[in-house]
Amino acid sequence: MARHGGPADPSFETDIPARLDRLPWHRFHWLVVTALGVTWILDGLEVTLVGSLAGAFGGSGGLSMSESQVGLAASAYLAGAIAGALGFGQLTDLYGRKKLFSITVLVYAVATIATGLSWNFLSFALFRFGTGAGIGGEYAAINSAIDELIPARARGWTDLAINGTFWVGAALGAGASLVVLNPQLLPPWLGWRLAFGIGGALGFGVVVLRRYVPESPRWLMTHGRVAEAEHVVREIESRLGKDASRALPPTGNPIRLKPRGPVRLAELGIVLLRRYPRRTVLGLLLMAAQAFCYNAVFFTYALVLQRFYAVPSDRIGEYILAFAAGNFLGPLLLGRLFDTIGRRVMITLTYGVAGGLMAVTALLFAFGGLDAIGQTALWTVIFFVASAAASAAYLTAGEIFPLELRALIIALFYAFGTAVGGIAGPALFGFLIESGSRPALMWGYLLAATLMIIAAGAEATIGVAAEGRPLEEVAAPLSTAL
Repeated sequence: MARHGGPADPSFETDIPARLDRLPWHRFHWLVVTALGVTWILDGLEVTLVGSLAGAFGGSGGLSMSESQVGLAASAYLAGAIAGALGFGQLTDLYGRKKLFSITVLVYAVATIATGLSWNFLSFALFRFGTGAGIGGEYAAINSAIDELIPARARGWTDLAINGTFWVGAALGAGASLVVLNPQLLPPWLGWRLAFGIGGALGFGVVVLRRYVPESPRWLMTHGRVAEAEHVVREIESRLGKDASRALPPTGNPIRLKPRGPVRLAELGIVLLRRYPRRTVLGLLLMAAQAFCYNAVFFTYALVLQRFYAVPSDRIGEYILAFAAGNFLGPLLLGRLFDTIGRRVMITLTYGVAGGLMAVTALLFAFGGLDAIGQTALWTVIFFVASAAASAAYLTAGEIFPLELRALIIALFYAFGTAVGGIAGPALFGFLIESGSRPALMWGYLLAATLMIIAAGAEATIGVAAEGRPLEEVAAPLSTAL
């Protein structure tokens, strides 16, 4: 319920955030998780398809792409993700979560289908850029919407579990590659193209499902649309049934807000550099470390299996399936600990353990102590932990800054992390792999391990205990009326 001030006072009190946080877990929350969380499945499908099909792009039925061009195509995808995150992220804060998460999935779907129609390396890279733009925009719109719709007590494990579904998509992509690359089922020129077409078609299905997800009441209230926000919350509460609605706990103290215009660029700088400088450093370190670790390793993993372990391209999917399983189970099984033991302890542990294990694995790889199965087994263990760490980076960026800037800040951090760790990573590792030198590639892996350990130290020192706390308590909205 909202209570407005007097004629000379445009501020108003509202209990909307408290009413959203007190809700018991319900079918509505499953709708949010399903309709919005599918983004990560699509992203995992995309990344894995390109990784698993890397060998096919250079064959007679492919595009005659070299290993370095495969790495550059991965960088084009990530460059598109940066552009999409920054552009769509700003629009998400201006025009709402619902409008943008419908547009971004359409961009993804069209560009993915176009990828399957590529005729050379340049067209492939261009369409991968477009696909990345859609996914980058999704990250900003979806993470902000999920954080604002899920109750505070469940925000941590829900965010981690949803981000972990990237690896469901990865498993689907790996499994699909075993079919589309089988020459007994499909000709080489058709298989990889069909895979991208199916991924794009799934995107159009998501558009329909998202029609049933409402606009974020938190976004509506900070943009002066209090009546609409009240209506959305009442609709959600009504889905619980009358008996359940009457049994809801009291909301506690309301917050007082004052309607305001769009956030200016100068205010963004003040929030990041003056109000929350330590949080800014923390978010950038977490995002950059996990982006380099993941993108450098995963985008080129198929090339490592082929170059150093002589695994044929039509069997790459078998190895990535195991790798994907570990990555999915990590956030799923460890997620609740981020809400019980706490953010600071769990983020520090996951980043630190992943970095330490990666350093050990890099040395074993350099000195020939692993075969393809052993390499995959160790990567699976490492990324069981690292997957939870990476998901926690998005959780952190989404909950430690004011609501009015949430989508844009997620986009900025994602863009920075992707630029530092994502674009450079796949391209660097592509050239390292092409050199055929195990020691050279070892130094790349050790760099990734070092970044993860540095991020762990930052979390231990300046991490934020956000578990179980309302978003408005973790970071007061800019529209708070004092």
